[in-house]
Amino acid sequence: MEKKSLEEIHESVEVPSVYETSFLQKFLAYSGPGALVAVGYMDPGNWLTSLSGGSEYRYELLSVLLMSIIVAMFMQTLSIKLGVVARQDLAQAISAKIPKSGRYILWIINELAMVATDMTGVIGTAVALRLLFGLPLLYGILLTILDVLIVLLFLRFGIRRIEFIVLAAILTVGIIFGIEVFRAHPNLATISTGLLPTNDLWQNHKKLIISLGIMGATIMPHNIYLHSSLAQSRRYDHNDPAQVDEALRFAKWDSNVHLVAAFLINALLLVLGGTLFFHTNSNLADFEDVFNGLKSINIAGTLASPIMSELFAFALLLTGLISSITSTLSGQIVMEGYLNIRLPLWQRRLLTRLVTLIPILFMGFAVGFKEQDFENLIVYAQIALSVALPFTLYPMIILTSNKKLMGRHVNNKLTMILGLTLTTIITLLNLRLIFSIL
Repeated sequence: MEKKSLEEIHESVEVPSVYETSFLQKFLAYSGPGALVAVGYMDPGNWLTSLSGGSEYRYELLSVLLMSIIVAMFMQTLSIKLGVVARQDLAQAISAKIPKSGRYILWIINELAMVATDMTGVIGTAVALRLLFGLPLLYGILLTILDVLIVLLFLRFGIRRIEFIVLAAILTVGIIFGIEVFRAHPNLATISTGLLPTNDLWQNHKKLIISLGIMGATIMPHNIYLHSSLAQSRRYDHNDPAQVDEALRFAKWDSNVHLVAAFLINALLLVLGGTLFFHTNSNLADFEDVFNGLKSINIAGTLASPIMSELFAFALLLTGLISSITSTLSGQIVMEGYLNIRLPLWQRRLLTRLVTLIPILFMGFAVGFKEQDFENLIVYAQIALSVALPFTLYPMIILTSNKKLMGRHVNNKLTMILGLTLTTIITLLNLRLIFSIL
């Protein structure tokens, strides 16, 4: 079996010279890493919070989605800058500044976060298989072990083809939800007002908790680590300031375009929940409720269709599978950066998946394989991500504000203060979410 490591990803795609070709050609050459990162903004955790927010408060929480993605753009931009300018991913850069004991602690924290991220993919895939084919959850969970073969197959294609495959999957999911929202006939005027935040957002406790869930499911540690590594996948002259500037500019374009796509998909989910299930006495406790609701609910003269529910489940399956790629790459970045251990990516994938299955199977055999119980695990997985987040964002802000490391691309004081302020706010909001769940 062919071995693949991160060394084969870095500088694996050649880009046109800074002095040649058009803007579009350059954008396409640099485009791709943003798609892999954007997948992390469309996992089952995002699905549940967006659908629940729509069913409870119609379109009011679109403003929360918008604010979350703007903050995500800011953080991903700093991650890109670290990778392009310092030629290090975040784990490598942190490891160079802290003692060995600190590296082990951060590796454990982030390894748990990677497992939590993988857990949402396992549950989403297993639920989708049950909805589509009637497969019991236990069998669906066990079948997810085989996705290591899918990841290995993708990795044999090379990073560029993986990027195209993931982009095609994102477009497919977007088209599916676009069709479903179009058939639901949402109120466009009401949608536009939902993009503006209101004071009630902070005064209504239940609304605030759902808002915190949306925010907590948006900024995730593995996306920061992943982007700082993937930003190095384009081959150009690093000693030419003009080419470094160009790499930064187009990597940011790539990131922001794909994050806008992720925002639109999550917004479509929220609009779908707000259009079909708001004031219908439907309790969206799990994905099966949405699946059955798409079959039976008739809104604004739109005929309910089994095809719509099947498309919904297919989109869930698709995002569960492609998230396996990003969690594999992120886990290897963390392991290599903190421990300097290099594994073939298929071995890394198998290790992560086996560790992920332990708590899932333990709970299943202890209380029964019930969909709602497993989907509650997705909520608790957000706790692990929330704990890891400050250990990811604070070091990144500090490192990109280091003049010696970043040179002329160092953060200015305003960027540093804004980054630290946003990180503190996100951390406090996540703590509020944790205490509300526990």
